[in-house]
Amino acid sequence: MKITEKIINSKKPLFSIEILPPKKGENIDSLFHSIDNLLEFEPAFINVTYHREEFVYREVQHGLLKKYTVRKRPGTVGICAAIKNKFNIETVPHIICGGFSKEETENALIDLNFLGVNNLMALRGDPIKSEGRFKSEPEGHKYASDLIEQIVNLNKGKYLDNEIQNSSPSNFCIGAAGYPEKHFESPNPENDIKYLKQKVDLGAEYIITQLFYDNRTYFDFVDRCRAAGINVPIIPGLKPISSKSQLNIIPHYFHVNLPNKLSSAIENANSLTEVQQIGVNWTIQQAEQLITGGAPAIHLYTMGKSENVKKIAQAIF
Repeated sequence: MKITEKIINSKKPLFSIEILPPKKGENIDSLFHSIDNLLEFEPAFINVTYHREEFVYREVQHGLLKKYTVRKRPGTVGICAAIKNKFNIETVPHIICGGFSKEETENALIDLNFLGVNNLMALRGDPIKSEGRFKSEPEGHKYASDLIEQIVNLNKGKYLDNEIQNSSPSNFCIGAAGYPEKHFESPNPENDIKYLKQKVDLGAEYIITQLFYDNRTYFDFVDRCRAAGINVPIIPGLKPISSKSQLNIIPHYFHVNLPNKLSSAIENANSLTEVQQIGVNWTIQQAEQLITGGAPAIHLYTMGKSENVKKIAQAIF
């Protein structure tokens, strides 16, 4: 079932989670265990992130350097199929521009369509560490809007090969990312909303936001979206803080602000357990306010850890 249909048909806000694929060399059992731990709360869907290939240079004979491809978290498509098969839960793979040609993207979409995975998140993706800025493949997409357009074309039965006749259309429900505090590369919030509207106009049917810790940013973001004519569901994404180090890591990697009340409480905590409880309590308060304010779902970024998420789900769902 499409995410949008789930939202329409549900009498209460949905609960969903986002997971990381296991690192290369690890099995899927720990991931299954984390999902098992949350089944009682009936997650409506599970997002599975994709981590593109990175490159490293290693010294070989005579001091020469050889380029090696490193892919630390493969298997997004396989994991989506495995979760759907084992738990009968809708899975939402992240489909990214970076590292893929248009043809490779089309092949991945065909695989997902055959597997019955019909919900997607269409993202540009981040630059790899060796790049100062995002660089697309020579035959790939530069922007998420271009990726969305390709998926929509496939939904219409339009493949890259124009000679294909009587083609079978796919039936993907496309999600896009929203940034309540704006994308870090955008010059201003207005420009950010303009390009988000472009994605919706092209065919994105729902939005999941980047994490945030002040609900006012979400409600302001929704108001600005509605004023711009963006009328699709906007799902807030939340992540509980679980360590003091995240006070610096989260603003650095996700470009979000932490309220002083939250950061001060964590700085003054005397143990890891206390830090984690502060993070859980803060997220519970956020989720309660968001639901009261009309959020269609609460999307929790688990980062492979389900214990804190379970405490939040127990309080909310």
